[in-house]
Amino acid sequence: MDVIKIQGTDDTPTVILDVENEIFQISGRSMPEDVGAFYDPVLDWLDNFADSSNDKMTFGFKLEYFNTASSKLILDILLKLEEMFENGKEILVKWYYPEDDEDMEEAGEEYADIVEVPFEQIPYED
Repeated sequence: MDVIKIQGTDDTPTVILDVENEIFQISGRSMPEDVGAFYDPVLDWLDNFADSSNDKMTFGFKLEYFNTASSKLILDILLKLEEMFENGKEILVKWYYPEDDEDMEEAGEEYADIVEVPFEQIPYED
């Protein structure tokens, strides 16, 4: 599978999807101008992963901030992960949040309530 590596900017997160090195993460700030165009390759990549023989994925979110438009696409990603989990893949979501950021902590809790997939919330120091 192709590797996706998108370097983050002030408005877009860093995205790494790398099967060989088992790195699956989105980090930084997510408020792209065209959220669909930014996240479509990620969703397509996940569709391809779902069809692959790889049975295991730990997907990390380490977002400092995301806007409303991004929140919908983050949910779309989580729903794809849930679908893979329901189809027998070993999926774990790790939601990292700054320990002093209640909004990001609550966002993770809300996502964890929506999707049926193993979900860990992990605070870190800024």
